Amino acid sequence: MQIVQTKRLVLRDFEEADWKAVHSYASDPEVVRYMNWGPNTIEETKNFIQRAINSQKERPRRTYTLAIVLEPDNKLIGGCGIYVSNTDNREAYIGYVLNRNFWGKGYATETAKALLKFSFEKLNLHRIFATCDPANIASACVLEKVGMKLEGHLRKHKWAKGEWRDSLLYAVLDYEYK
Repeated sequence: MQIVQTKRLVLRDFEEADWKAVHSYASDPEVVRYMNWGPNTIEETKNFIQRAINSQKERPRRTYTLAIVLEPDNKLIGGCGIYVSNTDNREAYIGYVLNRNFWGKGYATETAKALLKFSFEKLNLHRIFATCDPANIASACVLEKVGMKLEGHLRKHKWAKGEWRDSLLYAVLDYEYK
């Protein structure tokens, strides 16, 4: 199901047939360098797709794990998501990942803008946050371009790929978005 349409992209629910396109980026060590997961095996990618499909049945829905599809080619070029982390406080976090063949073309920024618009206008959320590795300068730039503000540097707060990692914390509030 289509969730959001932008000028060049469609953000839609994942389907089982998407696994090969997802695996092409999820198994790429360069793409997942700053992620908590990957590089994926085929089984891990298929399990991810199944979890994404299962989450579509939540009522009320709190997890939007979505495919990023390039129009008009209908080519899956990445994944993104909105994850409602606190319903009482109307808070969620967003994330995105793109096949590296599509880096540097503005698709991550277009995706992040669409996620914020959907979060604030359709889900009526109050606060959206995102984290990124301090070394992932491109992702930090995307978050700043879409109006998110750096709130902090979380030191050694998560264990990923055999080491403690830092994160930069960005956020935007509903009235700042408007």
